[in-house]
Amino acid sequence: MRSMTGYGRTLCVQDGREMTVEVKSVNHRFLDVSPRLPRHLGFAEDMLRKLIGENMQRGHVDVFVTYRNSRSDARKVTLDAALASAYRDAMAELSAATGAENNVSLYEYAQLPDVLTVTEQEEDREAVGALLRETLLGALREADAMRLREGEALKADLSFHLECLEKLRQQIASRAPGVTEDYRVRLLQRIEECGVTEIDQQRLIQEVAIFADRAAIDEEISRLDSHIRQAYKLMNGEEMCGSKLNFLVQEMNREVNTIGSKAMDADIAKMVVDAKSEIEKLREQIQNVE
Repeated sequence: MRSMTGYGRTLCVQDGREMTVEVKSVNHRFLDVSPRLPRHLGFAEDMLRKLIGENMQRGHVDVFVTYRNSRSDARKVTLDAALASAYRDAMAELSAATGAENNVSLYEYAQLPDVLTVTEQEEDREAVGALLRETLLGALREADAMRLREGEALKADLSFHLECLEKLRQQIASRAPGVTEDYRVRLLQRIEECGVTEIDQQRLIQEVAIFADRAAIDEEISRLDSHIRQAYKLMNGEEMCGSKLNFLVQEMNREVNTIGSKAMDADIAKMVVDAKSEIEKLREQIQNVE
């Protein structure tokens, strides 16, 4: 079991290229990848999305990529000779017109606008893509390790609440047979209080049977037991289980609500309230399970 919350960061330096990738993931119904790459690395975005899709199945994933190329061929300086000559001629004219000495140095010419232009050389896409892949995989491994640790903590918490729910289910199952008998006793007491001395036993049996049929919760208890066992099986399996667990919790809640509406018993009603509280705690935690 994995949590959808994770963080990983990896730095790789190779052949004068330095790449850093940070991966942050939080819960989300589906896989939602939000990459932030330098503009000149935009060609690698499809590869990045595909690689994340191979390693994560659900969650909102932010990916931050920083890159620095310190190779000697990373940049190119271009001289605009025509513009430099035009500046020189303009300086000579200015000197002649004002009488001031024309003592502009080479360095000062280089500082004039657009005389020298520094441009980034086109990256070796194959080399940069390979470096990004290696760095991203490292960050994903770190994030996955954290998601596994968080997943173990989630499993322990979910197991605790499932155990509490199972105890309540057993208590409800133990109490259920006594509900019909209690109704029969209360019905007899009301008949006696009304002063009836001769009781129609056939009618009494019929009334109790109708009540027992309306209050029967055996099927709901059985289905709740099945849902709890299935939840344990999913949690201890190898597959992604967050969506399935979420569905099971909805079904658990449905069964408990039905038990509460059919049982017509104060003790069971209290157990139902406690069971719904445990189910809500399960639901909250499952939202972060991948």
